[in-house]
Amino acid sequence: MDWNKTKTIFIIVFSILNIFLYSLYVQQLTDAQNVQVISKTSIEEVMKQENITYNLPQVNKNDYSSVTATIKKFTKEELETLVSQSIVIENNTHIESDMNTAIAIQNDKGDFDFNEFMMKYVWHGNEYTLWEVNQEEQQATFFQMVNGEPIFYSPNAMVVVHWNDDYEVTHYEQRMLEKFSTESKKRDLMTQDEAVGSLATRGYLKQDSKVLSVTPGYSSLVPLTEIQVFAPTWNIRVELKDGSIEEHFINAIEGKVIDFQLEKVDEPQLDVDVDVDVDEE
Repeated sequence: MDWNKTKTIFIIVFSILNIFLYSLYVQQLTDAQNVQVISKTSIEEVMKQENITYNLPQVNKNDYSSVTATIKKFTKEELETLVSQSIVIENNTHIESDMNTAIAIQNDKGDFDFNEFMMKYVWHGNEYTLWEVNQEEQQATFFQMVNGEPIFYSPNAMVVVHWNDDYEVTHYEQRMLEKFSTESKKRDLMTQDEAVGSLATRGYLKQDSKVLSVTPGYSSLVPLTEIQVFAPTWNIRVELKDGSIEEHFINAIEGKVIDFQLEKVDEPQLDVDVDVDVDEE
C-alpha cells in the first residue's frame, strides 16, 4: 500500500470536510442573524400596524437572577414593639391586626400617604412597596421587595391595609419572606424591549394602546412550599384607547406570560394562635 498516497487522500478529505463544516456554520450563523433581523422587523411592523406607542428608555438589569426565600415565622416577642394595635398571629406566619387608635392615611391635600403607617405600625414596613389603592374596596395592597424590586402577587409577601369612611386604618393583614438567597448562575434573560415585543407579536397589546411603564420584579415559581423560588419578571403597564389600564407580566427566563391567580394559602393547623395586644404609651 502506498501510505504517502493514502495520507494525501486523508488530508484532502479532511480539508474538504472542514470547509463543508465551516460553510455550514457560517450559513447557520447567517440564518440566525436573519431570523433576529426579521423578528425585530416584524415586532416594529406589528407595533406600527396596531398603533402601539412605546418609547420608554431601556432598563438594564445586569444582576437580575432568580432568588429563593423562606416564609417568615413571627414571634409574639418581636411584635410587641408594634404599638396601638391588637395582633393575632395565625400559624406563626400570618398577622391579622386591628388598630386600637385611628391612623389617618390621607394628607392635607387629600392624597393617600401610607408612609408613616407602614414605618411605625407594620413589622419591617419599609421592605414593602405600594402596588394598588382600591378605593371602592377601601384597601391598599403592598408587595414585599427583594434586591430593590417588588415580588408580584406572592400571597406570602404582601400587606393589605383596610380603612373606614374617614380614611383611617381599621385593620391590616401581613405575610413576609426572609432569608433571601440570590442564584449565582447567570442566565440569558429577556430584555425590556424583547418583553414588550413578545407581548405585541402575541396579541397581548391592544390596538391604539400606549406602554406606560416597564418594571422589573419577581414572580413565584414554587408558590406554596416553605422554600419559595422567584424568577425575574417584567411588568408591562399599558393604557388602552378608552383610558383603562392593563397589567401584563412575563417571565424573563422562560418568556411565559403570567396570569396571576392569587390562591388561598393552605396552612397546617398545628400552631396555636397568639394574641399580642399593645397600646401606645
